[in-house]
Amino acid sequence: MRSLGDLEAEIMDRLWRWGRPATVREVVDDLNATRPVAYTTVMTVAGILHTKGLLHRHKQGRTWVYEPARSREAYTASLMQEALGSTPDTPAALAHFVERISPDEVAALRAALDALDGTGRP
Repeated sequence: MRSLGDLEAEIMDRLWRWGRPATVREVVDDLNATRPVAYTTVMTVAGILHTKGLLHRHKQGRTWVYEPARSREAYTASLMQEALGSTPDTPAALAHFVERISPDEVAALRAALDALDGTGRP
């Protein structure tokens, strides 16, 4: 798992926000409202995201329809887990992380930890 490139992030952001499957044409039309991008470029990047396992796709007539394979939150959690796994000192990395988050984020972290049932799972 690695972070997304700019266009990958823009495509994923739209699909996560829309909360529904969408065609490449829909994504292109929305992207073109803020910057020009070619249909073939978005089609290629959507295919790459599918190959990476970030998007599911199915045929609807002659058109591919794409939807996220997981939620934005699950994707973010995977990135965080990967980052923690890359350090030999997880407690120190977590301490540095907690020092830098806002009070609201600390409260959300406490609530998430409180929701665990002792097995490490909600």
